[in-house]
Order: sequence, then C-alpha cells, then structure tokens
Amino acid sequence: MKKLDKLIIKTFVGPFVATFFVTLFVLIMQFVWKYIDDLVGKGLDTPVIVELLVYTSASLVPLAMPLAVLLSSIMTFGNLGESFELVAIKSAGISLLRFIRPLFFLSAVIGTGAFLFANYVIPVANLRAKSLLYDITQSKPAFNIKQGVFYNDIPGYSIKVAKKDPDNKTIHQVMIYDRSPSGGNSGDERLILAEKGTMELTPDKRYLNFTLENGWRFEERSSNRGSGSNNELIRLGFKTYKKPFDLKVLAFDRLPLDAFASNQQMLNVRQLNEGIDSLRRIDSSYIRTVHAYVTTRYPFYKWKDTGWLASAPPLKTDNFYEVIPEKSRRLVLERVESNLRETETSLTVSAKDYTDNRSKIALFKVEWQRKFSLAAACIVMFLIGAPLGSIIRKGGLGTPLVFAVIFFVIFNIFFMTGEKMARKDVMTSWSGMWLANIVLLPIAGFLVYKAMNDSNLFNKEAYYRAFQTLKKYIQRRRSQHEISA
Repeated sequence: MKKLDKLIIKTFVGPFVATFFVTLFVLIMQFVWKYIDDLVGKGLDTPVIVELLVYTSASLVPLAMPLAVLLSSIMTFGNLGESFELVAIKSAGISLLRFIRPLFFLSAVIGTGAFLFANYVIPVANLRAKSLLYDITQSKPAFNIKQGVFYNDIPGYSIKVAKKDPDNKTIHQVMIYDRSPSGGNSGDERLILAEKGTMELTPDKRYLNFTLENGWRFEERSSNRGSGSNNELIRLGFKTYKKPFDLKVLAFDRLPLDAFASNQQMLNVRQLNEGIDSLRRIDSSYIRTVHAYVTTRYPFYKWKDTGWLASAPPLKTDNFYEVIPEKSRRLVLERVESNLRETETSLTVSAKDYTDNRSKIALFKVEWQRKFSLAAACIVMFLIGAPLGSIIRKGGLGTPLVFAVIFFVIFNIFFMTGEKMARKDVMTSWSGMWLANIVLLPIAGFLVYKAMNDSNLFNKEAYYRAFQTLKKYIQRRRSQHEISA
C-alpha cells in the first residue's frame, strides 16, 4: 500500500466512524419518537429499555451505513479540496480514479460487512427486538391512581380516591367498587367506602395493599329459593380494613421468541430461500385444489365425440332450460345450485389463501433483496460522495451535510417507494428493492465524469458568467431584430 492510499484511508476512517454513530443515533431517536406512547407509563426497568434500544440499533445499521459512507466521503474529499491537497495530487499526474481507488475498495468491504451483518446478526436482533416491543406494547400501564379519577386497570375493581397526600401513600375519601368473584359468589357486588387510608406496594411489586380506616363495606347477595329470588343487602362498619390487590395482570411478561421466528425479517438468506420454496409448494396445492373442483364438475373436452354428435338429435331451441323435461327441471336446478354453491365456497377460500400466499412470497423476496441492495448502496453512495466532495471543495460538516441529506432523502424516497410497490406485487422484487440504486447510479456516473474533468458544477461564478453570456446573446439578437424591422 502506497503512502497516498494510507493518507486517503486515514482521512476517511475518522469521519466515517463519527458520522456512522451520529446517523445511527438519529435513526434510533426516530424509532423512540415513533413508539414513545407505548414506552411511557409502563413502569419499565432501565435494563429493558436499554435492551430494546440495543436490538433496535442493530437492525438500523444497514440503513445507517450508506448515509455514513456518503457523508464521510463528501467530508473527506471536501477537506482535501479545501486544503488544496487535491490540486497537488492532480498536478502530480494522479487521476481522480486512482486516488479514490483505495476508498472504493474500502467501501466494498464496508458493503460486504453490511451484508454479513444483515444476514447473520440482524435476524437475531429483529427477533428479539420485535418480541420485546410486542411485549411492551401489549403490557398495561404501570399502577398509577390519580385523585378524582376512577382507576379500572385491575380486573374486577374500580378504585377512586378524592385526594392523595404528597407522600403518594396517604389517601382520602376512598371508594372501591368490587366485582371480582374472589370476594364472594359470582354476580355479587361489593362497595367499600372509607374516610382515609394508605396504599403501599410490596417489595416485589406483585401486590398492592390498602389499609383503610373508618368506613363501611356494602355487599348485595342474591339467593335463589324455589321459584323466587331474594336479594339482601349487608352493611358492615370497620375501624381498620385491609384489602390486597393482585397486580399480576400489570406485570411485564415476556413471550417466547418462537412466536415471531417465522417472520421474514427474522430469517437469513438461506432460510428465506427455504421459505420461498415451501410457499411455492403450497401454491401448487392450491392449483390442484382448483383443478379438482372445476374440472370434475365442469369438464371441457379437448376433442368432441363425433360419433355421439352424429347420433344425437339436434336441439330445436337455443334455451337449454326448455330441453329439460318438466318433471326433471326442479331436480336439475337444485343440483346445479348445490354444485355452484359448493364450488363457489371452495374456490373463494382457495382464492383468498392463494392471494395471501402470494403476498407472503413477495414479502420473503423483498427481504431477500433488501440484504443485497442496502449493501450495494454503500458503494453507490461512495461513488456519489467522492466526486461530489472533490467538486464542492468544502470541508467540515455544513455543506457536506446539506448534500448528504439531499441525496439520502432521494435514496430513501425511491427505496421506500420501490419496497412498497414490490410488496404489493406492482413491481418485481428485484426491481423494486434496487430502484433507489438504479436511479442514483447514473447520477454517480455523471458526478464522476464532472469531477474527472474539473467541472465547475457548483461554482457560482461559472453560472454567473454563463448567465451574462446568455443575457448578452439575447440582447444582441433583440438588437438585430429591431434593426431588421
């Protein structure tokens, strides 16, 4: 490796690492804002939140790498151009393609690493992240009784307190409406009123203990005797009454990972290939089902039986209904209607299953193509960023960030549009998932051509001179037209 290659690689690695983590952080924040309503108020422990963010960040790595390559390549060549190092390199007779060659190979290595990461690490991270996120979204909010509002998250109970002291334990004017079967016979209703009390969670947060003072307990019991039914109201006064509540329903439970293992996002390339083959075999079973229901009931012969036609009497009417004997019409119509209903039901179910299966195949193909297209996007982004940085010749984070955001937005729009069209089977899976790369690759070639010819693509003075030349040409043509008129 020559000194020039070491210089360029050393200049590139620092910005790449920094921009990669910044990009990853921005994408993680986007995820947090998307699911902020599901995370807040659940009483989640810090390790659970950290685990979710770690798994989510792993799944965002392939999307962060192309942007990091784009931004760091613009910054690298922008810094070299701003410090006139590019001028010195070109004056030494070294072409643009030669001094971007080491970073091109490095981008290919990054893309290969992105593919390997997407193929072996991301399926596991997606499995754990989706499972954990599902558990979080399905869990109920943490226990939090607000004053003056009925709390109904504990099954069978409605709790209301008129006032809570600042210690968050002492409560006043307590009302507990008990409909749980554990407090008596099923159907019995109980009401507890107390002037004040305290509430306290057990150390394991499994039970909530209410200690109530100076109150009444009302209970209505129903008894069936003979043909009539009688209800009796029981009222009990108390000085101190303890009421425990089981908070198991509010606990954060983890579902087994196997429940999400069949999703296409949790599979690597080999497993996706096996899944696609299995789904295609299911397709053939639907075809056999349709063939069995249609051809056995409504046969269409390839060749007519000429001997039978020769001896058959010709029909005297175009209406087949009139040919059927009157005494057999009812039986024939009932059999036809029965066959039509049975066939329609079977074919409707088979058609729906076939459509669902085709949609699932499309999802598997999209995920298969995603692993390769995002890896190739690292190379495409470098081919845009390297010549773009040498053209604009601006280092730092300002101008490179603007251009990086513009091209990444273009990439993201076409990538999401292509993915959606591939999922809906409007486009083939490969064309939909590679749409962004296909659109940006000609732009990359154009920028490389302009950079090799030292184009003033982003030079304001060049555009100003071109505008002045065009203005003078228009004025000259106008003057000639006035003279001729």
